[in-house]
Amino acid sequence: MGSIEVELLPHSPNWASMACAESARLHRTLGDVLLAVHHIGSTSIPGILAKPIVDLIPVVTNLDAFDQAMPRMTSVGYECLGEFGIVGRRYCRRFDLVTGKRLFQLHFFARNSSEIERHLAFANYLRAYPAIAKEYESQKIRAAALYPDDTAKYNNAKNDWIKRVEQEALAWAALGTRHSD
Repeated sequence: MGSIEVELLPHSPNWASMACAESARLHRTLGDVLLAVHHIGSTSIPGILAKPIVDLIPVVTNLDAFDQAMPRMTSVGYECLGEFGIVGRRYCRRFDLVTGKRLFQLHFFARNSSEIERHLAFANYLRAYPAIAKEYESQKIRAAALYPDDTAKYNNAKNDWIKRVEQEALAWAALGTRHSD
């Protein structure tokens, strides 16, 4: 896969609607294998710029059951790429058939994976603290200015900030100070 242009757009309420609709679609597609679906990533954080790709964490009973159900994902238009760099994850993506742009990225994890907690803590923390979300937006703008045509380098340019804030978010979540969704 070649480099992809970084496109940052103002927050859209359509992203939450898309996440809800796709969650229902995933439940219909996967049935009892799927336990929950969480909207994560910048499209889940009001008030900040985001790449217009909805990131979801579908939580499954176990990865073996999901692997057996994976043909159902491809039958509804998803490309499934296995772990794709993260142990214990199953990564799937779906593109708009007309524009060719990526619409959804799914990060499947088995229940009780620490990856779920990490992602949810970060998203919940940024939703609870808009000033920190704005700091993240500044990191996104900086990274996009440095690497406008390469999402991999764009992501790497934000990584140190994300890792630092992720630790704060996990500590915050451990205190039980959850933001209500």
